[in-house]
Amino acid sequence: MRRLLTATAALAATTLFLAGCASTPAAQTTPTASAAATPELSGSLTISAAASLKTAFDEIAAAFEAQNPGVDIAPITYDGSSTLATQIIEGAAVDVFASADEKNMQKVVDAGLASDPELFASNTLVIAVPAGNPAGIASLADLADPANTVVLCAAEVPCGAASQTLLQNAGLTVTPASLEQNVTAVLTKVAAGEADAGLVYATDVIGNDDVEAIVPDGAKDVVNHYPVVALDAATNGPVAAAFVAFVLGGEGQAILSDLGFGAP
Repeated sequence: MRRLLTATAALAATTLFLAGCASTPAAQTTPTASAAATPELSGSLTISAAASLKTAFDEIAAAFEAQNPGVDIAPITYDGSSTLATQIIEGAAVDVFASADEKNMQKVVDAGLASDPELFASNTLVIAVPAGNPAGIASLADLADPANTVVLCAAEVPCGAASQTLLQNAGLTVTPASLEQNVTAVLTKVAAGEADAGLVYATDVIGNDDVEAIVPDGAKDVVNHYPVVALDAATNGPVAAAFVAFVLGGEGQAILSDLGFGAP
């Protein structure tokens, strides 16, 4: 009889234990911080970029807006980097600045308007001639021939400074018919047949049927590096920073590479 009571008590205890387990609520999973939704970007963005970046930044801006439908990028201001730097220093309302060289970016940094710009692309020069090359330009030496009409960027513009370095390295002196304030102006005159040749960036001639490109000796030794920065006074800091990150990221870099820009 005692053995039966003991067995019965054990069975009752086991039943109560199992019932208690069944009634215990499942543990609740607390969302981690990484699982929290990323706040959507919104607002406007103003960008000033070197003229040679027009095709690339138009594409990058469109891709950025597609990923961030709450963001509205104003028509981008394209011009010579020296002109853009001067405008910014004189008070132009700009959120992001992308220069075709480090020298003009440094002017903005030295003025206390930005800090820590980052390199995102590089470029080299080519000789641009009208389609068909009517003057028979073959090398840098032909640019020094007074019989040929040549246009160059002004020395203060990145493409102009690079052009002077390229010509000096070759021991050549060229007297241009005009000095332009941005590389687009040089390309326009060559494409229109107003000049026999001009020095522009390699990326400028890609996809342009009105011109042909000749890669001059020494071009690989004269490389322009492009920096970008969100200005300290940007009216929409988070969007400006996000755009810079997009330029530096995989999609932005792929667009730049497809258009012929080199790695930073």
